[in-house]
Amino acid sequence: MADLTHFHTFGIATEAKKVVKITSLEQVKPEWDEAKKEKIPLLILGQGSNVLFTENFNGIVLLNRLEGIEHREDDNYHYLHVKGGENWHHLVQWSISQGIFGLENLALIPGCAGSAPIQNIGAYGVEFKDVCDYVEVWDIEKETAFSLSCEQCQFGYRDSIFKHQYGEGFIISAIGLKLPKNWQPVLKYGFLAKLEPHLISAQILFEKICSVRKSKLPDPISCGNAGSFFKNPVISEQDFQLLQQEYADIPYFPQKERKVKLAAGWLIDKCGLKNYQIGGAAVHQDQALVLINKNNATASDVIELAHHIRRSVAIKFNVYLQPEVRFIGANGEINSELAIS
Repeated sequence: MADLTHFHTFGIATEAKKVVKITSLEQVKPEWDEAKKEKIPLLILGQGSNVLFTENFNGIVLLNRLEGIEHREDDNYHYLHVKGGENWHHLVQWSISQGIFGLENLALIPGCAGSAPIQNIGAYGVEFKDVCDYVEVWDIEKETAFSLSCEQCQFGYRDSIFKHQYGEGFIISAIGLKLPKNWQPVLKYGFLAKLEPHLISAQILFEKICSVRKSKLPDPISCGNAGSFFKNPVISEQDFQLLQQEYADIPYFPQKERKVKLAAGWLIDKCGLKNYQIGGAAVHQDQALVLINKNNATASDVIELAHHIRRSVAIKFNVYLQPEVRFIGANGEINSELAIS
């Protein structure tokens, strides 16, 4: 068995049959063939920043470590071709240093470039789909590459085709980004809405977002966590109006089709759950949306804590939270919502 503890940011003691760092696509097929021969699962993992291993993994884990960035441009856009194993935040830093802007709102999101399309990562009013040109996919069985346009990726809220049709047997080998030269800051979310657009540069915006994230979110290196544990729930406008009558200060974000998105962290905080602890797992004291490995937590501790949070929010607000973190069982991904129900 191979130790997985240091390959996922929750840092919970976990093992797999085998762990392999992939630096070239030629390495993938032999591991795929071995997994089929042994009749064991194979899991593609980036930096493990959005997963919870619920038990030891009964298969082979491939770590995406494909690296490289290529740049081209025309009169209106910068185009980046980024290999899947590149660190996402380092990519944001590098792009700004090159005078290529548009990724600032996505600063300090943990993980690698190849994981960004899977979750359609997002923060402060920008999602991956907003900067995506294409996603390059490697078919492991056929050992061939193909590209999907942004539209073909079927991006949704923390969702994409890579969780469904291309969830198994494929690896994201690279992403293509399209960033306009006529840069305009996106300041429509949270504290950013108070800023003056004409006074903001990409560098200043980057620094402000990094500062806020560092003040709210614990560093996984010193405190095991997987970032935002729950999705922000989306409810009907009618249900929201009922909630707003009782909680006038409830934060909300209007959506399409008469829907309203709520702040999951606010809901959890209103239940008085900051610092709440079960076993070694706890709700972070500064950001209720983050569950942490406070003291040698087990996966069961995290699941029990998530269950308690979901139940508490449901009782108080009649809103049912869904995990954003992906749950990995012995043989692959399992239904996270069902696991904490």
